[in-house]
Amino acid sequence: MKIAKPNAVTDPAVAGIFEWVTQMEGAVPNHFFVEMNFPEFFPAKLGATKVLWESGELSMEEIQHVGILVSKDNGCSYCTAAFCTILTHGLGTQEEDVKTLVEQGVSSVENPRLATLLKFALQVNRSPATTTDADVNALREAGLTDKGIVQLIHLVSDFGSYNRLNLALDTDYDYRDMWRALASQV
Repeated sequence: MKIAKPNAVTDPAVAGIFEWVTQMEGAVPNHFFVEMNFPEFFPAKLGATKVLWESGELSMEEIQHVGILVSKDNGCSYCTAAFCTILTHGLGTQEEDVKTLVEQGVSSVENPRLATLLKFALQVNRSPATTTDADVNALREAGLTDKGIVQLIHLVSDFGSYNRLNLALDTDYDYRDMWRALASQV
């Protein structure tokens, strides 16, 4: 798949997205340039992701934890690395803590709210029809309202769509090899 790297970005929406991702990841990754092969959809898709990340009840740190575990669960080392990069580079989380999360999953999470969010996210990723009222009530007990519950489910879906795109097109990997190696471990 062509990596559509423009010489100049004239669309203000695209420029804003590139500025935002550069702040979080240090550079615009190949995945964004693959997305630019459908330029009409690019601002809408990335704009929706930005709304999910900035306007709901989950913190940016919680969102990146969900992204890491859902992406690893889907076998997407590219996206796992992307969310590890955001959590470490963009949000300042200690690299060792992120490595432990990738290696050990939910069992490494001591924060009860975060563990509840991650367990639910993985359940929705694997088998959404098996969620129960008890599962949703656990999210409420963790502090989410209906808005936060819908946000979390949409995040799982959003991460899954990025996983599928990068897996199907075998996006040229442009993150640290350490993250790919960790994400590939079973």
